[in-house]
Amino acid sequence: MSRILHRWAALPLALVLSLVAISGAWLSLLPLNVAGAGDSSLDLGQFAAQVVAAVPATEQIRRTPAGQVTAVSFDPAVGMVETVIDQASGAALGPVAETPFATWVLDLHRALFLGDAGRIVVIVASLAMVALVVSGLALAARRMGGWRAIFLPVRGGAASGRWHLMIARLGAPALVLSSLTALWMAGATFGIVPEGTMPPEMTPVSGTTGMRLDAMSALAGVPVTDLLQLQFPRAGDANAIYTLETTAGIGYIDQGTGALLGWADRSLTDRIMDTVHLLHTGEGAALLGLLLGLSVLAMPLLSGTGIAVWLAGRSRKPKLKNTAAEEAETIVLVGSEGGTTWEFARALQAAITAAGGTVHLAPMSDFEPARYRAARRVVVMAASYGDGDAPASAKGFLDRVGQMPKPPAAPLAVLGFGDRAFPKFCAYAEAVARAAEAAGWHMLMPMDYIDAQAQAPFKTWVGRLADAMGVSLDLHAPASHEEMVTLQLISRRDFGAQSQAPTSILRFQLPRISLMDRLRKRGFARFAAGDLLGVLPVGDSRLRYYSLASGMQDGFVEICVRKQPGGLCSGQLTSLNPGDQVRALLRPNPGFHAAEGPEPLILIGAGAGVGPLAGFARANRQKRPIHLYFGTRSAEGEMLFGSELTEWRAEGRLASLTTAFSRSQPRTYVQDALRQDGARVASLIAQGARVMICGGRDMALGVAEAFDEILAPMNLNPVLLKAEGRYVEDIF
Repeated sequence: MSRILHRWAALPLALVLSLVAISGAWLSLLPLNVAGAGDSSLDLGQFAAQVVAAVPATEQIRRTPAGQVTAVSFDPAVGMVETVIDQASGAALGPVAETPFATWVLDLHRALFLGDAGRIVVIVASLAMVALVVSGLALAARRMGGWRAIFLPVRGGAASGRWHLMIARLGAPALVLSSLTALWMAGATFGIVPEGTMPPEMTPVSGTTGMRLDAMSALAGVPVTDLLQLQFPRAGDANAIYTLETTAGIGYIDQGTGALLGWADRSLTDRIMDTVHLLHTGEGAALLGLLLGLSVLAMPLLSGTGIAVWLAGRSRKPKLKNTAAEEAETIVLVGSEGGTTWEFARALQAAITAAGGTVHLAPMSDFEPARYRAARRVVVMAASYGDGDAPASAKGFLDRVGQMPKPPAAPLAVLGFGDRAFPKFCAYAEAVARAAEAAGWHMLMPMDYIDAQAQAPFKTWVGRLADAMGVSLDLHAPASHEEMVTLQLISRRDFGAQSQAPTSILRFQLPRISLMDRLRKRGFARFAAGDLLGVLPVGDSRLRYYSLASGMQDGFVEICVRKQPGGLCSGQLTSLNPGDQVRALLRPNPGFHAAEGPEPLILIGAGAGVGPLAGFARANRQKRPIHLYFGTRSAEGEMLFGSELTEWRAEGRLASLTTAFSRSQPRTYVQDALRQDGARVASLIAQGARVMICGGRDMALGVAEAFDEILAPMNLNPVLLKAEGRYVEDIF
């Protein structure tokens, strides 16, 4: 709920909120240098007499909260004139400088030049601001691991997201303060706030005139700094009176005797309004005004970074090629936060399509059972977010299930995606299954789980789904033959022959890229180390995926392949010679990219798993601190990228290189090297380092155990780092 409220309160009002914030910041700086402000040794009667002497036609004297005093007079030639008065002496300093720009900004800030309609828009924007801050802080607490951790250093994730959170934490108090005070002031404008001081009861006037201001007992002893305004009686009207407003109250003064005819203390509402005005504008407190002005500038910055976060999220949403929901036999609904679950869903869609079926693939948030008229089955593939919450593309799904008048006729299959390192593994998918059963929805097959994006259990589950459907499904059939390209091998380097673990670094020529792919930045027009190359072996229809060790900027396609006993694809690849060709396609893998940022990277890989990690180092032209821990069997003939690693270390692309050899004496694995280097690893984590691991499952489990030990004194562990996006794995 917090994310929906935050997103949809922010996006439509980003421009309004930014305009109000920028104009408010500018206005808050205006009172910093006020002409005529200062202390006065005169009481109000003496001061008023001096003002009248300087401006004979004075009709009103008023003082702003910032301390500027002006006299309002009438000139038959030009109309009303406002003169700045020196508060210390009562002397005239000259007319108030007309600043059309200041008036323009004030009208913009208060009502967007739209009068009452604009004021209503500003009120709505202020309410939205409060909602944004509250929901944003709730999201921040969730991201940081709880309210106690909300002000810890922000680590991991995209730069726009980190800046958005940091700016929000700094600006939130001022934004809430400005919004709430604006709402109070707007309420006063529309008569919603209780009325202020009521006019006092007045004794009869004397009907005489001519008492000098400096002789009036009602003005004697009143400090000029207490003045709000002094309204003069109409000229020639003996029954007219002076009206005095001060910070203490409102009173009426007889112009003939100088006596006080009536007095009423300022009400609590007025005193609250004074405080609200001070807190909103900073008038009368220059430092507060400066701080408020600088703080509310957080809003346009938040709008910019927030839109960047939103656009980045939209760019990760898959572009779907679908059968219409009304015509599809299989409905596949996906709940995903970072996009990984969509890859599994696409593979399932491709397999069912290749078997002659029709599939409608959609986010869970698009769940519309009334449209599934031809459906024979509904498949839900759901990841979990945070503490078992709904992921981004599943918002509202459980509510819709609970509101169904009757369950769909098509039975349901639920597959949960998660990581068993987290306490609430697949908790959201389990909630989906419970809600469906409670609604009476028939289950096609028992709910199942996929841990850490593992391919083997997914293939097994697809086999059970195929049995339930009564068809044969080839899971790894390519989604579209139009995506396949021919890659030609440029060079190969072989390692591991002595240890019967032959591994090759294969470098392919970059394929020809179509103009449409270049314009859309898709396929081989845009890839990075860590993305996946799907290779189609000869005589098979199942793709095998390998992590890329190169990016588009390198000008070639490079992978590391270890020959597996009896492996069809690895056998064909490791037997290629320069000039030979393979059929392949590209699959983005954004969850395993070296995100931009100054924070250190701790890269941990073993064997062929060093491939994408080497790609990260190769691309590190900015010399970001990267620390590589590389495990292999021995230094002789097993050091993949050995010469490059030495070169990158010398160039600064690698800050450090630590190797571990499992077949040399003493035997050492990467997890042992991490433990030996525990103090430095802990220091890097404290600096915000991100951990990236690539290799076999056993190695990854050993590394996780080592990190548990290293981070225990810091009250951290891999689970918490994963929640922050600072511990990612590519395991095979």
